[in-house]
Amino acid sequence: MGLEVVRAIIEVEGYDLAAAIDHHCVGKDAGELAGCPIIGIPIQTDLKAALEISRSQVLVDFTLPDSVFSNILTCIELGVHVVVGTTGLGKEAVKELNEKSLTKGTGVFIAPNFAIGAVLMMQFAAQAAKYMPDVQIIELHHEKKIDSPSGTALLTAQKIAAARIEASVSPIELPKNLVEKSPGALGARDTGTGDVPIHSVRLPGFVAHQEVIFGGVGQSLTIRHDSLDRRSFMPGVILAVCKVQSLRGVVVGLEKLL
Repeated sequence: MGLEVVRAIIEVEGYDLAAAIDHHCVGKDAGELAGCPIIGIPIQTDLKAALEISRSQVLVDFTLPDSVFSNILTCIELGVHVVVGTTGLGKEAVKELNEKSLTKGTGVFIAPNFAIGAVLMMQFAAQAAKYMPDVQIIELHHEKKIDSPSGTALLTAQKIAAARIEASVSPIELPKNLVEKSPGALGARDTGTGDVPIHSVRLPGFVAHQEVIFGGVGQSLTIRHDSLDRRSFMPGVILAVCKVQSLRGVVVGLEKLL
């Protein structure tokens, strides 16, 4: 994702890549690594130093759950706006970041998914849940994705739960053992998911995919989104980079910018 962001920033008019941070390929040119001409921006490891020297206005973070929080805090401290594609931040962490970013007057934008189609999928699912409240989610990602369920699946489940409350509809009571319970199995169903069962698949060959399956008497409805290439996320990332400087505090969800 980092290389895709580098390529997207280089190609879009009106923006310049100011710095590139990673713990791999240190010293190599970011543009060349992304398959673009050499741009004179070497990969660095010290985030704070890179931001101070480059005087960057916006940071795009696609890292890991155990580092994204400190990365955002560093940006807020330096007055740098942040676009976050890393999932796994908890509610308390988001609350703390919101308070700090409001104090500093910086914008922090977080999106579980930057694909426009995924945003539409979530909106369609919330609409369908008002009429077909019985639903489960299957999300499928590449084998290197660490968090489970995905941020997209969690947000979809929360939107479905809110839509069912708004429409005063309830799903049928399901047996408690339907969600994966074996040690090491991937799956979730609790208050954080709006009690919508989520099943996670991690396999080579996938990028990012999600099915929302509704069941009714004598019928079923499946809403599915597939990101077949990481380029599908870049229009959303560029949109967020463009708009985050006008935000204050933490804003979650690409639909807030559309």
